[in-house]
Amino acid sequence: MEIFVAKSSGFCFGVKRAINIANRFASETDGEIYTLGPIIHNPQVVKRLEESRIFARDSLEEMDKGTIIIRSHGVRLDEYGTAEEKGLNIVDATCPFVKKSQDLVSLLSREGYAVIVAGQREHPEVQGLISYGSADIRVAESPEELKDLPRKKKIGIVAQTTLPMEKLEAVVTCCLKKAAELKVFNTICNATSIRQGESADLAEKVEMMIVVGGKNSANTRRLAEICRSIQPRTHHIEVAEEICPEWFDGVLKVGITSGASTPDWVVNAVVEKLRTLFPA
Repeated sequence: MEIFVAKSSGFCFGVKRAINIANRFASETDGEIYTLGPIIHNPQVVKRLEESRIFARDSLEEMDKGTIIIRSHGVRLDEYGTAEEKGLNIVDATCPFVKKSQDLVSLLSREGYAVIVAGQREHPEVQGLISYGSADIRVAESPEELKDLPRKKKIGIVAQTTLPMEKLEAVVTCCLKKAAELKVFNTICNATSIRQGESADLAEKVEMMIVVGGKNSANTRRLAEICRSIQPRTHHIEVAEEICPEWFDGVLKVGITSGASTPDWVVNAVVEKLRTLFPA
């Protein structure tokens, strides 16, 4: 059996940067170290960080002292302010591309635009973006969510960095009919588009796709959707132990891709598992 791994598998730039920052401070800092929510959407990485004294917490109320590392998705503006008020040592590991989106939301709001964030409302990155805008900021993942939007003089659009391009295009097309002036910032991370394109190309060439990454990772779930639309024999797993040998009956070519928050060592373990199961 031949195994093909997408070139872009493994951590994206922003995730790798956040993990490196966290590990560096764990080695240099004494005392409690926290993240508000998981630093990235990968349970295996979060568990490994706990071994380095970095613990994810759901609320700032659980942090009275020590260091808080701002996760790659960023946090809400009010949460950042609360951390300062509590006297926590703040280490900002927000992805630079997410930080740019936050600045653009703030800028558009100051310039009087009705701001729309194209993305998933419940995603932590989007929750953070909303907090940088004015009170009338809206979130939409599809045109259907903007049916009640009245015509505006000026509309500004910023995208969740991991949003599929076609969803941004659909939101923009809808807003063209609702604004005299439309300003759009394509803040989708290029690495996301590249990863999705490579995965789609690979899915066309193999008889099965394995998508590796956290079940709580939006970009990994999206990869699985893309691959499954091309190659129905697609499986989304978090770790190698989830692989079932019976999946591979009659399969001679397997493709492997991973979400942006999946470390190389998890992907490599999947490859080794397949090589052990099918040494020929």
